[in-house]
Amino acid sequence: MPLVPTLDLLHSAVAARTGLAAFNVIHLETAEALVAAAEETRRPVVLQISQNCVDYHGGLDPIARGTLALAADSSAHVAVHLDHAEDAALIRQAIDLGFGSVMFDGSTLPYDANVAETVRAVEYAHANDVSVEAELGEIGGKDGAHAPGARTDPAEARRFTTETGVDALAVAVGSSHAMTERTALLDLELIAALRHAVAVPLVLHGSSGVADETIEAAIRSGITKVNVSTHLNRFFTEAIRSFLRANPDVVDSRRYVREGRAAVAAEAARLMTLFDVTAGAASGTETAQR
Repeated sequence: MPLVPTLDLLHSAVAARTGLAAFNVIHLETAEALVAAAEETRRPVVLQISQNCVDYHGGLDPIARGTLALAADSSAHVAVHLDHAEDAALIRQAIDLGFGSVMFDGSTLPYDANVAETVRAVEYAHANDVSVEAELGEIGGKDGAHAPGARTDPAEARRFTTETGVDALAVAVGSSHAMTERTALLDLELIAALRHAVAVPLVLHGSSGVADETIEAAIRSGITKVNVSTHLNRFFTEAIRSFLRANPDVVDSRRYVREGRAAVAAEAARLMTLFDVTAGAASGTETAQR
């Protein structure tokens, strides 16, 4: 089916009070796995291409066009999103290519500069019917607003969303990027306060470090879009390691990359089901026990 606007998926998830899976594309095999998971579970997914991914591929076009083609050819509801972009030119390029949403990450900027740069991104995006996610914070380091200990202030979040006109807001509530252990503790009361304070869907970054039951609680408290990358990367890598240990003479990379792709598809499907807390409540949240 045609590409689905990310904002449509966000609004549907908000109305259903459920979570929307947003998984990062690293290479084409990841995109194939995520689309397969969405088709298997019959649940929507946002395929996210980060600025780091663009740098790895030497430009946006190659990975973007492949991902957009997979999304458009899928029978599932699939959106394509530019994640953690700090480059205004990259944001414009993604919009021109047909992305359904973009994220401008000005979280390391002072508040006024973040507002000004975010407004510029919003103006171009909205003129092209594309939605914008932003991140609020003034914390240095790799994690920006998601550095350990960082927290988003509800009053500032309300002011920021009003001043910028963004369509979704990534908030700092206890998660951190690139965690390989699922031990992050989320501030559920803060999530609820933020949900009450702002009129746009809330986004949880760094969800790889958050345990299943805590993600479910976060969705019930007001998180809508749940971003996962490192967790799925671990499944991909571990599957390849296992295959090569058992088959040390294999040299055809398709044989072991296929194993990684299958592992990502299976775990992505499990997470998509987990995030659908409405369905989980009806079935006794069986997936949370896996």
